[in-house]
Amino acid sequence: MAKKISGARVKNVIELPSAKAARRARPRSGPKQAKDFDIEADTLPEAIVDAAYHSGDYPYGKRMKRKPYAREMEPLQIELQKLMRWAASHRERIVIVFEGRDGAGKGGTIARFTQHLNPRQARIVALPKPSDTEKGQWYFQRYAAEMPTAGEIVFFDRSWYNRAGVERVMGFCEPEESEHFLREAPVFEGMLARGGIRLIKLFLTIGREMQMTRLHARWHDPLKRWKLSPIDFESIPRFDDYSRAFDAMLARTSTEAAPWHVVRSNDKLRARLNAIRHVLRAIPYADKDEAAIGRLDEEIVVSVARYLDKGGEPEAG
Repeated sequence: MAKKISGARVKNVIELPSAKAARRARPRSGPKQAKDFDIEADTLPEAIVDAAYHSGDYPYGKRMKRKPYAREMEPLQIELQKLMRWAASHRERIVIVFEGRDGAGKGGTIARFTQHLNPRQARIVALPKPSDTEKGQWYFQRYAAEMPTAGEIVFFDRSWYNRAGVERVMGFCEPEESEHFLREAPVFEGMLARGGIRLIKLFLTIGREMQMTRLHARWHDPLKRWKLSPIDFESIPRFDDYSRAFDAMLARTSTEAAPWHVVRSNDKLRARLNAIRHVLRAIPYADKDEAAIGRLDEEIVVSVARYLDKGGEPEAG
């Protein structure tokens, strides 16, 4: 039987995968719900749609067009191939961690990184929830097993930081376990760095109304509904809880050896281009073409210190 979960001000309980069953159910009590957001409605209220692109204090007024995006993406993907060849010839080990809000575009961004890379050298890791055996192990153990071998790049589509985000907010771990993680993650990453692994961490963030529009779009697209999980439906009513958890995570686990950078992702096209630019600039591969990489947009890719100084993750209040 499908698990029932509450949506953000869903007038009913959403039951995956059956929307018909959801319409017959009653809402359950839970976190504060978002006014006028019903994921099953055919259309979203104009107020949500109008606010989406600018939500979270996004710095641009208009979306990037597809033609300039495609024109800028091709040379970046050529540079990624250079990076891959350099990593193979120099037996480099590279880890790129993608974390962030539900619906922020982590999967799509990773897909643009790997689109033209050799899958034998560029591997995506997206681990399911831990098994009973894994629950009894050292927390970092199953992630350590996925670290790259010489000449390989590993992309983590979510990572050990589940403990600082979803597990903390959803109560899947005890508060002391989350606190222990925040102390130990920099130690673990320091070990990786000292062992020769290049570690890059990207946190993708979007505004609350943008998150609403993306989750709504996924629900109404039969080809994308698979992307939704029960936990995704808690992201709207628990938006502020996630904001506080992410701010603590960014503040306490960004180190010199493994700094976080925040990617503002209300515009997916700008986010993808600048995430790739950031990685290309962070790694000293051979024959780097600075003109092809172009200027990094520092309004899109932001250092943690600057991001937190400006208030950090947005809250609905």
